Amino acid sequence: MKTIYLAGGCFWGMQGYFDKLKGVIISKVGYANSELENPNYEIVCSGTSGAVEAIEICYDENILQLEEILQRFLSIIDPCSLNFQGNDIGTQYRNGIYFIDDSDNSIIKTCIKKWEQRNNLKAVTEVFKIKNFYEAESYHQKYLEKNPNGYCHINVNLALKKWDKY
Repeated sequence: MKTIYLAGGCFWGMQGYFDKLKGVIISKVGYANSELENPNYEIVCSGTSGAVEAIEICYDENILQLEEILQRFLSIIDPCSLNFQGNDIGTQYRNGIYFIDDSDNSIIKTCIKKWEQRNNLKAVTEVFKIKNFYEAESYHQKYLEKNPNGYCHINVNLALKKWDKY
């Protein structure tokens, strides 16, 4: 089992999307790369923690490869948006890919470069080793499962269908 951390706006839709993929074993939403220990939602939203809303994805690399996770991630966010996705605005909504295993760094950078070349755009996606990850409050976990009509900038079902067309 491997782990990767993704930030792409509101973490509810990210979790809703990736939980539907075969090979994702566990996912948790939380706050990554905080300058403060164990921040809560209000502190993260204030912008004072430096944290970003992120999802921790633990996956079986024999079923789901990192390259596919990254391609799917880049297809459901706007990698060119700095500090916002959809209606979600603030540094806590910046987009990023944070790794544990140093060998993942080159895979990540290659995927981003391919996305940039294919789209003729420059991504602003952060890429670096994860500094820390604090699990979000329980009401945020699996939020869209508990609240199917909840707002998210990612239309999970449409995104899954869109990917199937590739």
